[in-house]
Amino acid sequence: MMQVVHSRFNALLSACVLSLIATAGWSQSLTWLGTLPGYYRSSANGVSADGSVVVGRDENAAGQTRAFRWTASGGMQDLGTLGGNLSVALGVSADGSVVVGWANNAAGQWRAFRWENGVMQDLGTLGGNVSAAHGVSADGSVVVGWARNAAGQDRAFRWQNGVMQDLGALGGNESRAHAVSADGRVVVGMARNAAGQWRAFRWTASGGMQDLGTLGGDRSEAWGVSADGSVVVGWARNAAGQELAFRWTASGGMQDLGALGGNQSAARGVSADGRVVVGWYRNAAGERWRAFRWTASGGMEDLNTSYASLLTNGSVLWVAYAISPDGRYIVGWCYNAATGRNDEAFLLDTRCTTHNGDVDANGCVDDTDLLAVLFAFGQRGSNLGRVDVNCDAAVDDADLLTVLFNFGSGC
Repeated sequence: MMQVVHSRFNALLSACVLSLIATAGWSQSLTWLGTLPGYYRSSANGVSADGSVVVGRDENAAGQTRAFRWTASGGMQDLGTLGGNLSVALGVSADGSVVVGWANNAAGQWRAFRWENGVMQDLGTLGGNVSAAHGVSADGSVVVGWARNAAGQDRAFRWQNGVMQDLGALGGNESRAHAVSADGRVVVGMARNAAGQWRAFRWTASGGMQDLGTLGGDRSEAWGVSADGSVVVGWARNAAGQELAFRWTASGGMQDLGALGGNQSAARGVSADGRVVVGWYRNAAGERWRAFRWTASGGMEDLNTSYASLLTNGSVLWVAYAISPDGRYIVGWCYNAATGRNDEAFLLDTRCTTHNGDVDANGCVDDTDLLAVLFAFGQRGSNLGRVDVNCDAAVDDADLLTVLFNFGSGC
C-alpha cells in the first residue's frame, strides 16, 4: 500500500515539475516586434506607459533607416521622413500618440521631428543645419534634444509651443539633451565643461545646467530621468578608465551600479519613481552586450537569466533601452535565433499576475497546484511565474494558504 502511495506521490511530483517548466514565466511575456517589409534589423527605443505602443528604428540592406511606431493590433507603422530617406524614433509620450526623433529632409540634413496623427513636424534648428530630438514629456508638449547653432556648435535644446530654447553648456561650447521629466521641467544630457570634457548634466529653468560629476574619471553622460526629475541615470568613467552605469540623486550623488563582474555598463532608462534602472553591460568574458535591470533591493540582474524561460533557441537580449513609468515594460533589441536577426526589437512584459492558486491555469485548483507551490516554497525573485500566487516576489505561506483556501475551486 505504501508503495502505491509513494508511486502516486512521485507521479504527482513529476507532474508538478513538468507544470513548473511549462508555466514558468506564464505571467510574463516576450514579444519579438519583427521589422518593416523589406527591412532586416530593428531596435526599440521607447515605450508608452501601458506598453501598447513601442517606437524605434528599422534598417534595410542599403543602410536606410525608418522610424517606426508599433502596436499589438496594427504591427509596425513606417512614420516616413521629412523628404529624405532616413528617420529614427527615439521617444514617445505616455499615451503613445506623440513620437519624437530625427529624420532627413530633402537636402539630406538631419532634423528633429515631432510626429502626431500621421503628421511629421520639423522642429527646426538653432540657426544651423542639423538637429535631433531624443526625449518627450509625458503629455507630448515638450521635446528635448540637440541642434546646431549658427556657429556650428551642437547645443542641447528644449522645445515647446514652437520655440526651441538653447540650454547652454558647462563652460564649453557643446551640449546634448537626452531625456526630460514627465512634466517637461527637468532636462538631462551631456555637455562640455571649460576643459572640453563631457559631463552629465541636469537642467532646470531656475537652476540652469548642473554638472553631475563622474565616478572618478573624465567623462559622464546622462540618458534617463525619473518622472519628477530627482533621479538621473547614465554612464560615467571611473579612475581606472572603466565606463559604468550610474544612478544619481541630489542626496546620494553618483552611485556606481556595477557591471556583474564585467568592466563596462550603461544605464539608459529609469522608472517614474526612480527605483528601477535598465541598460546594458559587458560581462567578464568581454562578450557582446547583455541587457540588465537594477533595483536597490536586488542590485543588477541580467535579464537573460531572469527571463530565461521566455528565451528559446539561443536568443539573447542585447540592450534594454527604455522602461515604462511603472517599471513593467522593457524595450530594446536582441538576437532572435528563430528569425536569425542579430538585432530585433523586443517588448518584455515583466508583470506578475495574481490569481486564486490555479498555478497551471487549467481552471481547477488541485493537487498539481499545491505541489507546484510546495516544490517552489522559499524561492524568491521577480521571475517566479504563477507559483508566486500573490506576486510579492516570494513563494511563501501566503501563496500556500491561497491554494489551500481555494482548493477544489473550478474542479
